[in-house]
Amino acid sequence: MGKDEVAKRPEEPEDKNWKKLARGALQVAGAVPFAGGIFSAAAGFWSEHEQNRLNEFLKQWLRMLQDELHEKQKTIADIAIRLDLNDEKISARVRSDEYQGLVKKAFRDWAGTESVKKQEFVRNVLTNAATASFSSDDVVSLFLDWLHTYSELHFAVIAQIYNHDGITRSHVWQQLGKGRPREDSAEADLYKLLFRDLSTGGVIRQHRETDYAGNFIRKERSKTSTRSVPHVKSAFDDDEGYELTALGKQFVHYAMSEITTKLEYRDDAKGGDRAADEGATDHE
Repeated sequence: MGKDEVAKRPEEPEDKNWKKLARGALQVAGAVPFAGGIFSAAAGFWSEHEQNRLNEFLKQWLRMLQDELHEKQKTIADIAIRLDLNDEKISARVRSDEYQGLVKKAFRDWAGTESVKKQEFVRNVLTNAATASFSSDDVVSLFLDWLHTYSELHFAVIAQIYNHDGITRSHVWQQLGKGRPREDSAEADLYKLLFRDLSTGGVIRQHRETDYAGNFIRKERSKTSTRSVPHVKSAFDDDEGYELTALGKQFVHYAMSEITTKLEYRDDAKGGDRAADEGATDHE
């Protein structure tokens, strides 16, 4: 090996055990199903080249897993301090297989990696699922799917429709504080897709009249000819009003309604503030 090659070789960490520890960490991380193939390949590459770049990659990956674990631990703690576990009904509920299944689903399909807001929604759903009973566990499971599938923009639209029943697309866009784009823009296409997602997902629908028994009344067709209208329906239509479905309203109650803390708690890892409020429910 020439002097130039020796000079270019990365320096190994001073800790003599770093190779052993790194390989052991790779084996542990390889237990993660979706990453097994990646880490197996990485382990082979490491044993052959023992390069610092892989060591740095490993550190970043393990740090990400550690951050996710901390998020989940904090969420569980936030749920615990909001529950009155002296209540026998609540205590039995959180120990039940059905509730534990919801918790496992929430953390398996962890939506909190996207944003703090989604972490709060997961926390709210699991907290309300422990204390409320007007939605079945199948419905609550669907809410967890929505948290995993939809973006924060979806939830912002849901909140606007909840707060302004019968609101139009145009008014929702205005309430979101966004400027009006062209109809052939990517923003307009995204906005139409967003409403289509929520409509086909059973979260929202166009406003419909109902009779005394709750049956939807068919709309009368307009007698006005549409031939004189030169443009197709706008992405920011200001005629049709929207409302939440029954599922959508229950989702708002479960995900966007927060039960305040029953116990004092401090997140020492981040120096969180103490909270000691009692029992009220806040709507976001």
